[in-house]
Order: sequence, then C-alpha cells, then structure tokens
Amino acid sequence: MKGLIRSGLGKFFLGLALMGFLVPSMCWGADAKELIPVRYEEVIRSVFYLPSYVALSKGYFKDEGLDVTMKTSWGSDKGTAALLSGNADIVLVGPETAVYIQKGESPEKVRIFCGLTATDGSMLVSREKVESLDWKSLKGKTILSWRVGSMPALFLEHLLRENGLEPNEDVKIITNLAAPARHGAFASGTGDFGTFFEPDVSTMETKGYGHFVASIGREVGNVDYTVFMATESFIAKKPQVVQAWTNAIYKAQKYSLEADPKVIAEEVARFFPKVDLELIAQSIVRYRKWEIFKTNPIVEPEAIKGLQDLLVEGGLLKEKERVKYEDIVITDFAEKAIAGD
Repeated sequence: MKGLIRSGLGKFFLGLALMGFLVPSMCWGADAKELIPVRYEEVIRSVFYLPSYVALSKGYFKDEGLDVTMKTSWGSDKGTAALLSGNADIVLVGPETAVYIQKGESPEKVRIFCGLTATDGSMLVSREKVESLDWKSLKGKTILSWRVGSMPALFLEHLLRENGLEPNEDVKIITNLAAPARHGAFASGTGDFGTFFEPDVSTMETKGYGHFVASIGREVGNVDYTVFMATESFIAKKPQVVQAWTNAIYKAQKYSLEADPKVIAEEVARFFPKVDLELIAQSIVRYRKWEIFKTNPIVEPEAIKGLQDLLVEGGLLKEKERVKYEDIVITDFAEKAIAGD
C-alpha cells in the first residue's frame, strides 16, 4: 500500500478519493449561500433613487442573500399594478398608492416597509433663465407636469395654490404625456416650465434648453415621497427577504450621503448609460444640497399625515376617508435595520 501511494498512480487515486470527500461539502456550501430571487420594479429611472442603485452596484443586496432583478415601471400606477398582479415582489412607488389601495376594493392590501426619499426630488425648470422666482409670475404660463394624482403633480399643485394660483385656471398644466416622453417634449418646445428629476435637469442645463429654478421638495418640506412596498401576503410569507432588503437600503443610504459623488457616479454609471459621469456626480451634489435623500428607512406618521393632507387638498381623498398610519406602514424592518447598524 505504501508503495502504491508513493507511485503516481497511488497519488492519482488518493486525489480522487479526497475529491469525492470534498465535493459534497463544496456543494453543500453553495446551496447554503444560494441567493433568493426578488423581482423589483422602480417607478422611474433617476439619480433621485441613488441608494437603490448603490445597493445593486456595490453588492449590498447580494451580501444580504438577495438576487435582485430590476425593471422600470414608468409610473406608480404601473408599478403597483405589477405588485398586485403578482408580477413584482417589491416596488418603489409613491406612498399615495398605498392609500388608494387601502380605500379600494382590492382584497390584497400593501404595506410600506422602507422609505427612500425625504421629499419631492423634482425641480422646476424654465425654458428661459429666471434669476429670482416669483411664483405669481407663472400666471398664464404652461407647465409640463406629471400624471394626475401622482406625487409630483400633487406637490406642484400644492405650491401653486400656496402662491395664489389655481391649477388649470391661472396656470395650464400638461399631465397627459408618458414619463419617458416628457424630456423630449420639453426639449422640442412643449411648455414654458416643467418639473423634472435628475439627471434630466443637469442634462438640460448643459445643453441650454432648460434652466434650474427651484427645488419643489424644499419648497414644500419633508413628506416621504417614494417608498418600498410589498403586499401583506408577501411580507407574511417572506419577512426575511423584506428585512434583508431594508438592511441593504439602509447601508446604501449612508454610503450615498458620505461617499465622494464622483466615485459614486462611476459605481452607478451603468444605470445611466447615456449620461456623462460629470452630470451624474452633479446630480448627486444637487440632491445632497437640497437634503432630498432620507438618512434612514423609517417612514414617520407625520410624513403620511402630510401626504394625506395633499391628497385631500387635491380633491383625491375625502377628509373622512383618511387611512390610519398603522394600516399602511410597518416600521419593524426599518427599526431592526437601524438597531443592527
């Protein structure tokens, strides 16, 4: 036997024996670390949602055991429809959709479990340069807005009313253009003003056909603007996935606020293939300046109250139809993510 082992043939068979012993162990390790697939849909593609791209590009989701595939819905209504139809597991949409569903007839309800943005990330853009904004000067102008009932539309209408302008009476509001077509429409001459997210605003400024005027979100104040939500049944069946998701987002939120914008721009560039790195970095700086990113994933009661105030003001919700905070928001996952920091 000793002679056999000393020979090349003996070493060969010993190697096979060792491989036979080790392979099952290696396979077991792979199974133990198998990633859980998650189908995710974002409402639009924007630097506004930077932490979600950071979580993907830096592998934070994978570190938490998730294999995330992403799709852009181009509208909260479409993203929510995908969620309720079972075509998505987690969506990033406006919190107003949770209110609508809670008051609707759908037997499947949804829960907000993680916040992403602190307020509206859209910016008022003008076709001609405006040195100092006087909202009343918008009277008689045309503004390219978003779908009726959506968060950007609600925020804009609120600001107009606060400044004594009635939407569609004192100011013409365009709401019938699909999200992907808005930038091109403005570039082609539609509207005197428009509300856009980054990197569109920086792109418009660089090309000279649009000029930053004001941050809509900073004008209105903090109202959690975009949130992650899932159906109640998904959360009940897969709470570990929801917790893992929230952990990854919280880590990405901190990184998005602290890291060098130029470094982040390089890391998320694949999500904006037609945008120069400099413009992506510029977009990050602008969102930081206006404190648009949330610092943690908790959605507070005041944010949902502020949201419903806007819905009531806009005639989309009756005062008596307000929903309870605890019926649409669950904070357990965000609290655990922060506690585990």
